[in-house]
Amino acid sequence: MPRLPRAAALALALVLLIGLVAWWPARAQTPAPPAAPAEAPAATEPAAAQPATPAADPKAVTSEVVRGPVGVIRNEGGNIGVLSGPDGILLVDAGFARQAEPIRAAIAALAAAEAADPRLLVSTHFHADHTDGNAGFVASGALLIAHENTHRRLAEGSMLEAFQLVTPPAAPANLPPVTFERDLRLRFNSETIDLQHLPAAHTDGDLIVRFRNADVIHAADVWFNGMYPFIDTRHGATLAGAIAGVDRVLLLAGEDTRIIPGHGPVGGREELATYRAMLATVQGRLNALKAQGFTLPQVLEARPLADLEATWGQGMFSGDRWLELLWNGV
Repeated sequence: MPRLPRAAALALALVLLIGLVAWWPARAQTPAPPAAPAEAPAATEPAAAQPATPAADPKAVTSEVVRGPVGVIRNEGGNIGVLSGPDGILLVDAGFARQAEPIRAAIAALAAAEAADPRLLVSTHFHADHTDGNAGFVASGALLIAHENTHRRLAEGSMLEAFQLVTPPAAPANLPPVTFERDLRLRFNSETIDLQHLPAAHTDGDLIVRFRNADVIHAADVWFNGMYPFIDTRHGATLAGAIAGVDRVLLLAGEDTRIIPGHGPVGGREELATYRAMLATVQGRLNALKAQGFTLPQVLEARPLADLEATWGQGMFSGDRWLELLWNGV
């Protein structure tokens, strides 16, 4: 069952009174994900994939309809999901506060509304490129929902050495009053929305958001489309956990499901399967090197990702930089 402090219970009761949200744990209705492989076969290479096509300006804010009432906003931070309808706006992640104005304009455009004040805001994890804008939306009335571990990380503050980014503890008013430890179901705008926790996929508090009726999944940073991902080993993630997280999304996705990644363009099951194949190939190669006693400098000298670099190393990290960040989480 969800764990709600007294203040959170009062906030949630208010939402229930006005008929916006009905919620309960949804894990019982979701099949368990397949276990991550102990070691993926190193001999199997991933299918060729086209690199993600970046926007002309990577800091530009752009939006598109994904399907039905679900849209996406690409911005300097993580991709933002938008569900709009008669009940109001539900937002998945908030981006950076410095882009609040164009993000709000994009929300209003997707919702075909003058106001861009979401009623509900889901934080998929604690990283600042997904949560820095939370305070502004909370100030305008959004009810913030997140996993219990995300609440803890926001309350404690964090240091992301990969980006030399220090995030101070969030003000108490900007911490999510609604948290849970397993999975959660919402009903909003005639849509059934499942929030599912994927432990160790990217951090220890990652959520994916499944819009059942629209057949859209916001995979957040469980998927970096067309690039090597950031796997936050300092905060509970592992390469095996990342593969298990992708397996969960693939289990839920059908042939026509649209999948919103945390970074990169919207795709589908085929593109996500190609990404998974890359992760499994890397896992097999690095497991073999670890078994031989390789140190990180020796791994870098061996260049085990050289043949993958042209496709996957043109995004957030080069292959060498990714190995430096990933090695302890293999």
